[in-house]
Amino acid sequence: MTAATTSIGGLFTRERMSALLRKYAIVFIFLGMVLVLSLLSPAFLKAQNLINVVRQISVIGFLAIGVTVVIISTGIDLSLGSVLGLSAVVAASFAQELGWKEALYPGMEFPLIVPILAGLAVGVACGAINGLLIATFRIPPFIATLGMMTAARGVAYIYSNGRPVSTLTDPFLFIGQGYLLGIPVPIILFGIVIIGTSLMLSYTRFGRNIYAIGGNELAARVSGIDISRTKVWIYIFSGLMAGLGGIVLSSRIASATPGLGIGFELDAIAAAVIGGTSFAGGIGTVWGTVVGALIIGTMNNGLDLLNVSPFYQQVVKGVIIVVAIIIDERKNR
Repeated sequence: MTAATTSIGGLFTRERMSALLRKYAIVFIFLGMVLVLSLLSPAFLKAQNLINVVRQISVIGFLAIGVTVVIISTGIDLSLGSVLGLSAVVAASFAQELGWKEALYPGMEFPLIVPILAGLAVGVACGAINGLLIATFRIPPFIATLGMMTAARGVAYIYSNGRPVSTLTDPFLFIGQGYLLGIPVPIILFGIVIIGTSLMLSYTRFGRNIYAIGGNELAARVSGIDISRTKVWIYIFSGLMAGLGGIVLSSRIASATPGLGIGFELDAIAAAVIGGTSFAGGIGTVWGTVVGALIIGTMNNGLDLLNVSPFYQQVVKGVIIVVAIIIDERKNR
């Protein structure tokens, strides 16, 4: 073997390693974080704690997957937290053992499907409004969803009279607190959403259209893609994820308040960006977003176990987001 051959082989190996590190950098960061936290806190790697981490991030995970689809299309959705709060109070109001519905329907308990459909319908309606404002009236996504963020929060306060909605039925509480085959129901729902959205993005025309719009909207339009219709459905999907998050969260904490979900949209966007979804559009995966959500959840849990102040946690989270964006920009260049 000549020296030139050896040199070429070494260069090829270095290039492969560099490409591997770029592709899976976020996974290596997550594994490194797990290793460090397990050394600093023996309680971190306990099975119950790990299950709690995944269960706690499931709601943010729903929102993050929804906003990932939006960002891939070069959009943004700032209304996720408010839509979650509105969906939560509406769903919980139909899942009360006693309350306003008792006066209207004495002795009647709505079946579980009613609060579920009510919560999801609210999310879908809000998403559809966002999509129509953006696609039909050409309002920038930032402005349209900012308006929805304010309006949905206001409607949540009006609907609930500013009061928490509690005394929820046991079947509804099972969604957020129950177990199936020893696995928390929120984790099962999260897994279904992960797999379903991955298949949608990879193997359906709708998924390919999302990437096409994010990659080059003009080229997508020329190729025959109905841009307006696709954008409406993108925001409907994001609203659906917010509705699902509201149902699960209100069930898990056994109540719903109109202020529920404040700031959740920021964590969701952070998870998507940390997971490699590019604001430039056309780039992003569900699995990357899941790892991003796990990083945020692991960081919060680990710092809690180490008794680190929540104020410092916000600083660390901000640094991670900025670093993730820097890495994304370097990859794009």
